[in-house]
Amino acid sequence: MSHFNSPREEARLKALESESIYILREAMKFPRPAMLWSMGKDSSVMLWLARKAFFGEIPFPVVHIDTSFKIPEMIEFRDRKAKEWNLDLQISQNSAALKAGMSSACGKLECCTALKTQALKDFLAEKNYKAIFTAIRSDEEASRGKERIFSPRNSQAQWAYEEQIPQFWDMYPSDKASGDGHMRIHPILRWTELDIWLYIRREQIPVLDLYFSKNGERYRSVGCAPCTGTVRSSANTIDSVIEELRVTKVGERAGRAQDQADRYAMQKLRKAGYM
Repeated sequence: MSHFNSPREEARLKALESESIYILREAMKFPRPAMLWSMGKDSSVMLWLARKAFFGEIPFPVVHIDTSFKIPEMIEFRDRKAKEWNLDLQISQNSAALKAGMSSACGKLECCTALKTQALKDFLAEKNYKAIFTAIRSDEEASRGKERIFSPRNSQAQWAYEEQIPQFWDMYPSDKASGDGHMRIHPILRWTELDIWLYIRREQIPVLDLYFSKNGERYRSVGCAPCTGTVRSSANTIDSVIEELRVTKVGERAGRAQDQADRYAMQKLRKAGYM
């Protein structure tokens, strides 16, 4: 590649990487962990960090909540990398809702609730996982900024964001059971979008081609095809994406329809159990 990270950026990436690996290993104190994978840039970085943390292997299942409406390139990427990296890929789908006709035409929040939140809750109830790794970042949108690195969910997978316990000096409640619920673990919570791309460049992590400009548009955030749009951009390489991010005023989730449906849409979804 033509550009390299500055010494200051490298120092930050090294610190973030070390913290994330520590979090991943610390969370292994919980029984039955699993990792959510959306095939997006953030969850692919988290997966890469997990492979580093556990010496090239992922010692727990990798879970995809499949709405059936994902952009086709995402599913191709999922299947190819799951085979290449020898992942224990588990796929969950709310078949009953799909059979009943659920789609974004029924409402963006209603669709997300049925095909993502409920699918995840049903899967957790079936498998009884006690620690779920998710690739959220606090800078991505407002409700994620309220999260903690170790975040308990109740038996209904609900998030009581008003009652979170402070976590100082890297002291995480990894030795406490979640009762009938589970613990959400957020290894890259303190990373930024720019950090993610700098790390992708440094590590040469495979990512979806959707992130690179074609005909003057690209995806900043990926998800279901009916609800995820592109942004105007000429950035068609990792280097040019990084340079664009240094100056852009456009929000990362500007192309996400569910974020536009309601000012507090993501907070409502995540309180109910959304990833």
